[in-house]
Amino acid sequence: MAREVIGNGNELAAEAAIDAGARFFSGYPITPSSEVMHVASDLLPEVGGKFIQMEDEIAGICAAFGASMSGVKSFTATSGPGISLKAEQIGLGFIAEIPLVIVNVMRGGPSTGLPTRVSQADIGQAQYPTHGDYASITLCAGSLTECYTQTVRAFNLAEKYMTPVFILLDETIGHMHGKAVLPDLEEVKASIVNRATFDGAPADYKPYDVPMNKPAVLNPMFKGYKYHITGLHHGHEGFPTEDAVQCEFNIERLVGKINTVAAENDGLDDLPDYEEYMLDDAEVCIIAYGSIGLGAYEAVNKLREQGIKAGMFRPILLWPSPAKRIAEIGAKFKDKIFITELNMGQYSKEIERVIKRNDFTTLLKANGRPIAPAEMVAKVKEMM
Repeated sequence: MAREVIGNGNELAAEAAIDAGARFFSGYPITPSSEVMHVASDLLPEVGGKFIQMEDEIAGICAAFGASMSGVKSFTATSGPGISLKAEQIGLGFIAEIPLVIVNVMRGGPSTGLPTRVSQADIGQAQYPTHGDYASITLCAGSLTECYTQTVRAFNLAEKYMTPVFILLDETIGHMHGKAVLPDLEEVKASIVNRATFDGAPADYKPYDVPMNKPAVLNPMFKGYKYHITGLHHGHEGFPTEDAVQCEFNIERLVGKINTVAAENDGLDDLPDYEEYMLDDAEVCIIAYGSIGLGAYEAVNKLREQGIKAGMFRPILLWPSPAKRIAEIGAKFKDKIFITELNMGQYSKEIERVIKRNDFTTLLKANGRPIAPAEMVAKVKEMM
């Protein structure tokens, strides 16, 4: 039975983490994500979990990865400047294949930017948060309910693909306070994914000896299985190697286990990678995500009242993008695509890459202020 709760997006993300099985949080407070920490500090002890505030963002993610290596579902929360500080350890998570959920409540940048203002300026950072070749998974919540449901999903994807996973909120949706309708708790528990483990003889255990496009099988530490974790390229048991064939295989597998799998299966799991609203008979398509998607709903309704058949496409899985559906939208709407973002066009570049043209209209803001539905309506009317 569905549950109705009152809270803000940050609080709901923390509650979702606990319900998804997280039992460890480490991090450092930073506006506008600090409520995730606050709620985690209250809830984790109640379920036998552990919470620790570290001395800075770097220590925060190091402790979280350490807990995950021991087999405990772990998470941390921050904003864009914190992701920048965590970048080196995020790279370790990618190459060593350590699952972790990272909640990023976006604010204006670069550098310290606009700490208390809304932004979606970390979209590109979420795709490539550190150096090197790899593929990342990024979910973006577009409602209070999704702050909960997509955080649960982030934990499942992290465990399934053995990788850090980003869940993006923005300042507006993180601090928005209202009613959310959540799935039944038993339904949530039934959906939980736990990482695969090896239960054979310790002498036969080789965590990275897996086929192309498959994740490592990384048993929890302290369970009697010998292996090595390193940020260097490694062989089947995790020990460093410079073998050219092995190194090439490693990188192709890290990318393929996410990008290739998503392309071949039209997504990474059975849950929707996007939402469409009144798009079937639409003459113009509004593309928006995060809190701006809420304004786009209203814009579509207002345009319909004025006789303009508008519809909305809202990506939820940003990376890897739902490229197949974006390409279909590009073919259908030709020059009647309108993209609105709280940045200088970071996701617009991905849409341009997929549909192979740039004849769409944009409404972009990077000054910390939201985009009102009336602004969207006016821009669309200019296109018609």
